[in-house]
Amino acid sequence: MSDLFILTGASRGMGRAMAAQLLQREGVRLLCLSRGRDAALEAGPAGAGSRAEQWQVDLSDPLPAAERVRDWLAAQDGAAFRSATLVNNAGTVGHPAPLAKASLAELSQSLRVGLEAALLLTAAFLNATAGWKAKRQVLNISSGLGRNALGSQAPYCAAKAGMDHFSRAVAMEESHEGGARIVSLAPGVIDTDMQVTLRGTDAALFPERGRFEKLKAEGLLDSPETAARKVLGWLERTDFGAQPIADVRQP
Repeated sequence: MSDLFILTGASRGMGRAMAAQLLQREGVRLLCLSRGRDAALEAGPAGAGSRAEQWQVDLSDPLPAAERVRDWLAAQDGAAFRSATLVNNAGTVGHPAPLAKASLAELSQSLRVGLEAALLLTAAFLNATAGWKAKRQVLNISSGLGRNALGSQAPYCAAKAGMDHFSRAVAMEESHEGGARIVSLAPGVIDTDMQVTLRGTDAALFPERGRFEKLKAEGLLDSPETAARKVLGWLERTDFGAQPIADVRQP
């Protein structure tokens, strides 16, 4: 039997690190949903019986992707899997700016990628796997900014806060025996392209830039690989889902 993982945003940053680490395990079937395709991911080292499949999808238009995932899952033999896990990792900070100066198109994209895609994919996953005997889990990659507001980051804050709250609702819906377990997890601060964007934004548009420059200068950012290990470790906890809102920095 295999362990099935569906991972969004798998071509860069922490998502890419999670994909590589999952493939090092034995018996993993990994489906990656990303804008780009990483040939090295499929050609790299893998544990016995592990393999990756990559779909190039645009999560700013999430409905076709969610429908495709639903139909793909419906065609699988659920009895072949010990566990099935959806990891909603994709997100974007766009170009930080006060809401009054933000691009309407970028605001729409941020919310579609960061919230609507996660919601639709979760719905598709839960619907298609409802009759499976496998352990089912949903891990939403949230952020401290979903719980503590930051100026010039309204769309990102809104997407992550919405992710937290829909996770609470789904946890209630799935609390019955055999239901899926869901956690919206803040992964800590990570040295990714998002951090580069925040540090490189004009301070006139993003007054908090110095705060993020300080995190980098003082070595307080996790590498994508370190963050990935922490996040994947959370999935292995025996109490996964006991609390739908969590932070890797908590015990």
